[in-house]
Amino acid sequence: MGRYFRDIYISVFTVLKGMYVTMLHFFSKSVTVQYPKERLEIPKGSRNQLLNIIEDCIGCDQCVRACPVNCIYMETIKSFEGDELGETSTGRKKSLWIPSFTIDMAKCCFCGLCTYPCPTECLIMTDVYEYSKHDRNDLIFEFADLDPIKAAELREKDAIRKKEKEAAKLAKLKAKEAAAKAKAEKEAAEEGKTPEKKPEDNPDKKTDNSGEENS
Repeated sequence: MGRYFRDIYISVFTVLKGMYVTMLHFFSKSVTVQYPKERLEIPKGSRNQLLNIIEDCIGCDQCVRACPVNCIYMETIKSFEGDELGETSTGRKKSLWIPSFTIDMAKCCFCGLCTYPCPTECLIMTDVYEYSKHDRNDLIFEFADLDPIKAAELREKDAIRKKEKEAAKLAKLKAKEAAAKAKAEKEAAEEGKTPEKKPEDNPDKKTDNSGEENS
């Protein structure tokens, strides 16, 4: 009989003890952030989504070489005579067209190594961290603002320029080889010539050591 009442006491006591702890937290200030209605402040220097300010990009390719996971792709075309590409916000003159500048955030490891070598500081890490997508291809961000038609024209002109440069290089190489061949043939011809033997006045005459002539 005593054990029966003791079990009832323990059951009621444990429930009241648990409710006591619950009531203490019920009247205390909440520490849970009600995301997405509430958001914590992002710490300074946090590494999140990359952003390229294309107006200040000079196409130096340093960020591409610095990336350890190859998530940055850049296409550049050297400017043609008469092209005016403008300047960066710091007054640096541009000399390269940038038809494409993409960053695959699905590959990014958020190391920040690509931002340090940028000479114009156009590549930065923002405080944007809410960019999840249903399709992985949607995580490839394009930052180039060049018109597709203009980009196609530049690629075509660049291909023609490369062909002309290659043809000129090949012609120069052939001319060099022809000059070397002509020089070798000339040297061979000169070496093949033998000097003419001078005839003696009297081949039958011989001189002895005393200098007297003997017949």
